Amino acid sequence: MELSADSLVSTNLYFRKQISFSRGKVRDVYNIDDKYLVLVATDRISAFDHVLPFPIPFKGQVLNQIASKFLDETSNLVPNWKIAEPDPHVTVGVKCDPYPLEMVVRGYLAGHAWREYNAGKREICGVELPDGLKENDKLPEPIITPTTKAQAGHDEDISMDKIVSQKLVKKRELKKMAEYSLTLFNAGSEKAQSRGLILVDTKYEFGCHDGKVLLIDEIHTPDSSRYFYADTYHKIQKKDQQQRQLSKEFVRKWLMENGFQGLEGQSIPDMTPEFVESVSDRYIELFEQITGDTFIKREYKNISNTIEGRVNAFLNEYLP
Repeated sequence: MELSADSLVSTNLYFRKQISFSRGKVRDVYNIDDKYLVLVATDRISAFDHVLPFPIPFKGQVLNQIASKFLDETSNLVPNWKIAEPDPHVTVGVKCDPYPLEMVVRGYLAGHAWREYNAGKREICGVELPDGLKENDKLPEPIITPTTKAQAGHDEDISMDKIVSQKLVKKRELKKMAEYSLTLFNAGSEKAQSRGLILVDTKYEFGCHDGKVLLIDEIHTPDSSRYFYADTYHKIQKKDQQQRQLSKEFVRKWLMENGFQGLEGQSIPDMTPEFVESVSDRYIELFEQITGDTFIKREYKNISNTIEGRVNAFLNEYLP
């Protein structure tokens, strides 16, 4: 299979006052004057801690524009890193010192939390859970189940007490992160409800800038969050069936059905052009369902030059 011309696999750009560059699983990050970051959401896709071999057209645009919209909508509730969105694939923001945690907020017993509960655990990340819950049941109230951010391999569960005792984050900063996380989750839940969805769980990342805790990275995207359809939730739950989801779970499910879970010795299955197109269509569907906006496909011709030009035009106006 050949890579589609309508995709952004990676970038090699140069911006005004750029001093360094790094590449994550799906984002290319440019350090500007050690004060700002230019974050390019590429069309790479990852699952089970592996970057899959073929990009998904428009995926980067979908994730960047969802996150950008929700960062704007919640900025009056929680301060965040975003300054501007000069291109559909790009967000520019202030450079923060990231905390080594992901603040995972769960309103329902799903995914990893359910697997732990089903294995007999009644305490997850120091949070006590009641007996008698079923998969995807609503929890008595949203809970925070933090994970450490691993440099390689899987993130690890950790309790709030251990975060403090291990001096990963100062107590008052952790308290602020927890407060912000629940505020964002409540706002995200209200937004989801207005779109006929349920925000099941999600993760937030924070960084320190000038002594203040700021929300960084993405927010409420299908890659960082799990959504259920609200209209069928109770009916499905009563029948003990699997909930209809809006998340990246459909990609993981396809990989598992084709013998890949990221384990040693397993090979990533070949992704046909038809499958790649179907994933792209699904991401666009997710965008429209979650935001309520019509998705406008960007032009990919000369995309690198376009991004470089737009970002530099912004930086020329913004930077002294």
